[in-house]
Amino acid sequence: MIKAAIEYIVGLGNTEVFYENGQAHSSQILYKLEAPVAAKLTVHSLSGLVSYLKSHFDSDQTLMVHVESPTEVTVFTTLNGDRNREYLIKANAMLPQFHFENWYDPETFIIKLQSGFVSNEDKDIILKVVGNIKEEDVKTYGDDGISQSVTAKVGVATVGQVEVPNPVALKPYRTFVEVQQPESNFVFRMKNGPRCALFEADGGAWKLEAMGNIKRYLNLELSSEIEGGKIIVIA
Repeated sequence: MIKAAIEYIVGLGNTEVFYENGQAHSSQILYKLEAPVAAKLTVHSLSGLVSYLKSHFDSDQTLMVHVESPTEVTVFTTLNGDRNREYLIKANAMLPQFHFENWYDPETFIIKLQSGFVSNEDKDIILKVVGNIKEEDVKTYGDDGISQSVTAKVGVATVGQVEVPNPVALKPYRTFVEVQQPESNFVFRMKNGPRCALFEADGGAWKLEAMGNIKRYLNLELSSEIEGGKIIVIA
């Protein structure tokens, strides 16, 4: 059908095709008509992606599942006649918003921490310190210039200088909720106001761990299709 279309277009423009040294040439520029491909479907969970793949809704051919990042997984076919891949579906993770290296007031910081991080010991320590701040002044002390303290409630009726925990190991929601959230180190800083912020301190290693967790989840949920040679998972 594409060949017939090209011949039709060539005929309309009076374009001549001739051969020289075994190669085809034309008297005008020709534009390639590519084979049509399906519009990509988007879901927002790994379970939705798995359900689609198990249904064989659009294709029975072998598919490649590519874990592109901690928040995106795509599925595509083998190369078609135009040497292009047909992308059938992608999964984008929906995550709570938390901006690292951004300064928050204590109330907003506490809400963000409670709603966007998996509970662990260091999260509880930060919540306790920030939730009991009594003065706006934040003191920095120590020879390394890293340690900080704030005036906070330390008992039923007493206040005192409380050291700001640093570094801290936290588990923000940064990948699909179906898999374990990677734990990594953060620098927790405060400044007068008071204001609070978290700075990533693991060099991005958590991304590799998250992608590995996604691949293991897909390998388990799609084990039958993988053993049957219908699906290949890469990360």
